[in-house]
Amino acid sequence: MKEYKHIPVMLNEVIDFLSPKKNQNFIDCTLGGAGYTVAIAKLILPKGKILSIDLDKLAVRNAETVIKKENLKNIKIAHGNFKDIAKILQNNWENPQDAKINGIVFDLGLSSAQLKDERRGFSFQLDAPLDMAFGAQQECSTEQIINNWREKEIEKILKDYGEERFAKSIARRIIDARKDIEIKNTKQLVDIIAEAVPGKYRNNRKIHFATRTFQALRIATNDELNSLKKALPEALNILTKGGRIVVISYHSLEDRIVKHFFKKEAKDCLCPPELPVCRCGHKAGLKIITKKALPASAEEVKKNPRSRSAKMRVIEKK
Repeated sequence: MKEYKHIPVMLNEVIDFLSPKKNQNFIDCTLGGAGYTVAIAKLILPKGKILSIDLDKLAVRNAETVIKKENLKNIKIAHGNFKDIAKILQNNWENPQDAKINGIVFDLGLSSAQLKDERRGFSFQLDAPLDMAFGAQQECSTEQIINNWREKEIEKILKDYGEERFAKSIARRIIDARKDIEIKNTKQLVDIIAEAVPGKYRNNRKIHFATRTFQALRIATNDELNSLKKALPEALNILTKGGRIVVISYHSLEDRIVKHFFKKEAKDCLCPPELPVCRCGHKAGLKIITKKALPASAEEVKKNPRSRSAKMRVIEKK
C-alpha cells in the first residue's frame, strides 16, 4: 500500500492544551495519519492508552503502518464514526465503565492520504471517481447527489455547506450538463463549475473556484455536521473531570457548531432572560479555555498550507 506522509495540524498546540501525562488515557476521534495519536501515545507510557477512531478504512490502514513502525503497543484503533464515540468506547475498552478519559481531540479536516487517493474524488486537483464517502455505508453517494438531486436541493447544500456565492448558477449548470451525460468524475464536475462561475472568480489565486462546491458535497455525502452535533455531547459526557476536549475545524459551519455547543454548556441557566427564576436546572458542564478560536501560526501555515483555515477551540470539563 502506498504510504503518505501526514503533517498533523497545530500538533504543538494540541499537545500543549491536552498536556498528556504518564498513564493517562485519551481518545483521538479523527485518527487520519496518526499524527496526534503517535505523539500522545509516546507521552502516556507506560500504562496510558489511546483509543483512535476513523470512519475511513484507508486512514485506518495507513495509520496502522505508521504505528507499526513506531512499535507502540498502547494504541487501540477502531473503525467507526465518531458520532458513536460512547458506543465505540464501550466496545473497545477493557472495563469501559471504569475508563478515565483525560482528553479528546477532533481534527475535522481531510488527511493527505484522502486528498491524494486516486480512487476517490476528495480533491479537485485529481481526475478521480466522484466518491467523497469516508465509509462504505452512506445514505447517499456523491454521484447520486450530483446526478439525481433536484436543482433546488443541490443549490441549498452548496449555499448552506459550502457558503458558495454562485450556488444557483453552479446548480443550474449541473442540471443542464447531466441531461447529456452522467457526471461520474471530478474533472467533469470541475469543468462544469468553471463554466458556471465568472472569470474573475475562476482566476482567484487565494482559493480554487471548485473548493466550496467540493466541500459542500463532501459534507452532504457524509452528513458531517450532524455527526459533529451528536459527538460533542457524548465526548463531554465520557470525559473525566478536569479533562479537555480540543477541536480543530476548517470552515465556519463546523466552528459555529463547536462554538455554540461550548458556549451553551458553559452556562448555568438556559432559560429565556424574561423568566425571573431558573426553571431549566441546567448546570455548566465545562469551562472555556480558548475565549476565541485560535489560528495556526504564520510559521506553520508556511510549512503546511492545509493549516491555513484551521481554527482551534478548547474546553475543560468541570
